[in-house]
Amino acid sequence: MKAAASKESILKKIRKALSESTPLPFPSSEGNHSVFQPAPDDLDLLFAEQFGKLQGKFVFCLNDQELQLQLALLAKQKNFQKIYCREEDFRSGITEEAVRSVLLEDQSPEALKNCDAAITGCECLVARTGTIVLSSAQASGRTSSVYAPVHICIATTSQLVYDIKDGLRLLKEKYGTSLPSFISFASGPSRTADIEKTLVVGVHGPKEVYLFLVDNS
Repeated sequence: MKAAASKESILKKIRKALSESTPLPFPSSEGNHSVFQPAPDDLDLLFAEQFGKLQGKFVFCLNDQELQLQLALLAKQKNFQKIYCREEDFRSGITEEAVRSVLLEDQSPEALKNCDAAITGCECLVARTGTIVLSSAQASGRTSSVYAPVHICIATTSQLVYDIKDGLRLLKEKYGTSLPSFISFASGPSRTADIEKTLVVGVHGPKEVYLFLVDNS
């Protein structure tokens, strides 16, 4: 008899609870809103901020002439003796003697292994994460941005996108169903903290990454 009364009491409480709605304790945690902010107008500033947080070196150039001067200044400051570059557009466009004089003619893997820096382009830049998107379809191939101790990437403001999904959409529009076999998302210099949780830079790739962004708007 007591068991039946207890059961009825429990069911009564359940019916009452179901008839009265209870507010959610954390309404914003239901995933109804995006966790990301909408894309700002100044993607170049956002990229520079995020890229800098990842230990990347950002250089903004108003035009190609300023790019040449900034490249020459970097080559002089770092005392580069061997610069590797497979992308003909960049090779032919470099006019500053400080860079041209150390630009390697040899494009072999052995030359890449022994160079001081490598210059590449990119597919696009993801502003929200400060990421350089590269692919095997570029003239620089898979290895230039990885094996050189210093990676110098040259990009334009028209290559800026807000989020990774925008970058992937751009690649699909560019290549259609023939996507490159290798797509890399590089966010600053290579680093790992696998060994005793100590951050080490340059273990699996370049120790320094420079991004020269040329305004072509």
